[in-house]
Amino acid sequence: MKFFIAFACLLAVALANEDANILRAEQEVNVNDFKYALKLDNSVDVQQEGALNGNEWKVTGTQSWQSPEGVPVSIQYIADANGYQVVGANPPLPTPPPIPEAIQRALEYIAAHPSKE
Repeated sequence: MKFFIAFACLLAVALANEDANILRAEQEVNVNDFKYALKLDNSVDVQQEGALNGNEWKVTGTQSWQSPEGVPVSIQYIADANGYQVVGANPPLPTPPPIPEAIQRALEYIAAHPSKE
């Protein structure tokens, strides 16, 4: 989970340049939850919040910026016990290629023959 938080921070820094000014920077970190927001004058806008529910974190966030070509880009995501999932993206994410047949057979075999611990 810490990876996703760090990833979002690094993305914001990577998209920001030396000429960007901070318009808004907020952060609140508690034992069982956190939230932060960062908005720069070069169109970078990052927001994320997370809460600990039992033993699992649930994190939601959005990131938006303008590409070098001038196209607005935004991503909405959730990260929880099921991993990182993109909920929405503009422009839409490309459709992933199909799983190769050999890999699919291997996945089916693994599912049918779980390891014995």
